[in-house]
Amino acid sequence: MSHTAIHDMIETIESFAQVQPDFPVYDILGEVHTYGQLKADSDALAAEIDRLGLPAKSPVVVYGGQEYEMLAAFVALTKSGHAYIPIDSHSALERVAAIVEVAEPSLVIAIADFPLADAAVAILTAEQVRSAIARQTAYELTHPVKGDENYYIIFTSGTTGKPKGVQISHDNLLSFTNWMIGDKEFATPSRPQMLAQPPYSFDLSVMYWAPTLALGGTLFALPSALAQDFKQLFETILSLPIAIWTSTPSFADMALLSEDFNSDKMPGLTHFYFDGEELTVKTAKKLRERFPQARIVNAYGPTEATVALSAVAVTDEMLAGCKRLPIGYTKADSPTFVIDEEGRTVPHGQQGEIIVCGPAVSKGYLNNPEKTAEAFFDFEGLPAYHTGDVGSMTADGLLLYGGRMDFQIKFNGYRIELEDVSQNLNKSNYIEAAVAVPRYNKDHKVQNLLAYVILKEGVAAQFEREIDITKAIKEDLQDIMMPYMMPSKFLYRESLPLTPNGKIDIKGLISEVNQR
Repeated sequence: MSHTAIHDMIETIESFAQVQPDFPVYDILGEVHTYGQLKADSDALAAEIDRLGLPAKSPVVVYGGQEYEMLAAFVALTKSGHAYIPIDSHSALERVAAIVEVAEPSLVIAIADFPLADAAVAILTAEQVRSAIARQTAYELTHPVKGDENYYIIFTSGTTGKPKGVQISHDNLLSFTNWMIGDKEFATPSRPQMLAQPPYSFDLSVMYWAPTLALGGTLFALPSALAQDFKQLFETILSLPIAIWTSTPSFADMALLSEDFNSDKMPGLTHFYFDGEELTVKTAKKLRERFPQARIVNAYGPTEATVALSAVAVTDEMLAGCKRLPIGYTKADSPTFVIDEEGRTVPHGQQGEIIVCGPAVSKGYLNNPEKTAEAFFDFEGLPAYHTGDVGSMTADGLLLYGGRMDFQIKFNGYRIELEDVSQNLNKSNYIEAAVAVPRYNKDHKVQNLLAYVILKEGVAAQFEREIDITKAIKEDLQDIMMPYMMPSKFLYRESLPLTPNGKIDIKGLISEVNQR
């Protein structure tokens, strides 16, 4: 189903507040908020933000989980002319500190308790947010985020351990949103009833909230704490009247562990949208068996090109004949090319690096001109981005994925740079040297992360078993590393192999791990 393009995200949300004020926009475990409430609450919060007298257009951190107040804060900040930086409340302390250091926000809106007590930045607490909302102050839209101004900034990992803030403008967001609501591959229904599971700090979240708000639908939020209790998580999922499932393939794999995840138990579930990591033939086949009539959409794209640049509805022919599923037909407004090492486009069917051009490409990384210059460039007169992904294009414009060019991997939907993991491992008091290595399954998907470790002298003698050493290392690093970055297996060695120029031979170790 194709829908009319929107021209302004906030004006669109405001119009739904007028025509359907009592329609639910956000449902979190039965706590329902309407479009009318979202308008009133975001107006009141925008008035409070203006009252604080922040520097114009300065970015603001919003810290929390899947609470309704997160959405209200995002909308309020857009109304008051500020880009928002979502940080998930399950983030490691060191990552939060690094983001604040790079972003230099003028304010933190703390929907959950903000862990940096000594941060030199003003904080609006959850209590103050609720008080501001309770005042229900009217608000006039005189200086919202527009055009090329930053709408949101999402931080990915960086090769030096410093996270990179991808700046996404209002124009970038419109390019993505209008493609999603107008493209035949997605076939997004009116008033979509959408699962809201990925955290807001992960740009896959934009794939659920942007089309839903653009089409006047309802978001059904799953707090991340539920994911720790599979039984409770699944009982909750079964109770949700969702029509569209948006997640990483890994989250769907977890849902497929329950026999109740099927079209008999969830007859209203008609669409699956996947992005964030590779959708394997194996996972797609299982979904087709459980939901024979559902539309399964495989999307692809980097954060730097606003969530996704290509998508395709998976067919039975693809499931029968492909070893790897195609990653989609590219957006009409985003010319996408496959280039060789000299920067020349390659013929159809030949592999090279995927680059993307056009109005969805970010202006670059916040306060990081060096990394921006490395990744962003002009191609045939258009703003362009080096994805670092290997791919090829078929004659009819279907993009095929061939893996990462470097040591940056996707694991459970998160983009992880192996150097980041290795650097953090080396901060442990027990470790002399360590390197992180991915193990792939037969579907070319990262199965788990392993760590090759040389212990500091005398450490091994302090413990009876290797498992106790591993436990101690994990405890030592728990405040530094995000849980998804922590290797699941530690291999202890006296030495690590080196390349001829004296660097640890990571490629050799990857090869060794994947021959086992």
